Amino acid sequence: MNSMQIRRTGIAVAAAVLLPFSLAACSDSTSDTKAAPTAAAGDSAKTGESTPADGAMTMDQPFGPACASVPKEGVGSFDGMAKDPVATAASNNPALSTLVAAVKQAGLVDTLNNAKDITVFAPTNDAFAKIPKADLDKVLADEEMLTKILTYHVVGQKLTPKQLENGSFETLQKGTVTTNGSGESYKVNDTASVVCGNVKTANANVYIIDTVLMPK
Repeated sequence: MNSMQIRRTGIAVAAAVLLPFSLAACSDSTSDTKAAPTAAAGDSAKTGESTPADGAMTMDQPFGPACASVPKEGVGSFDGMAKDPVATAASNNPALSTLVAAVKQAGLVDTLNNAKDITVFAPTNDAFAKIPKADLDKVLADEEMLTKILTYHVVGQKLTPKQLENGSFETLQKGTVTTNGSGESYKVNDTASVVCGNVKTANANVYIIDTVLMPK
């Protein structure tokens, strides 16, 4: 009997010693389990908050197949062009050299550089190459006609891609250009396609197009 009593007493003491540790372990495990979903929910909330901002940032970037040929660094890059007024910025883009020469020929460099909040539909060299050389030379030699054509490519407000979806805008030449499209695909006057759009300069939004626009 004495031996049995000693054994029972030992078991009771061991149980009394181990029980608090078991309860503590269970408590810690439960606490960890509850904390995990909270952290995950926090991460999810952060992700949810950042996604719209990233989306908005993407919508504000240049778009279109010809954007890939724009230098990544230097004055001709998107960052470099954003620091210069539009005529100066265009002069740093090799794909716009014919346009820049025409702007200089018409004496419009200062006009465009000093304008406030404008949009320029800028034809590429390939766009000018579509015009027969004899016709192009004739236009370049006629300052009045050249000025009309170039100012027809300029709208007196900064246009966003959203505004181009179904738009009609007065130009500096006093004519009207129409635009339509969505996403990253837009046309001007149903003839010219935007090949690199939403390019920012210090005073303008630029949409580079593949066809020269003619005043209506």
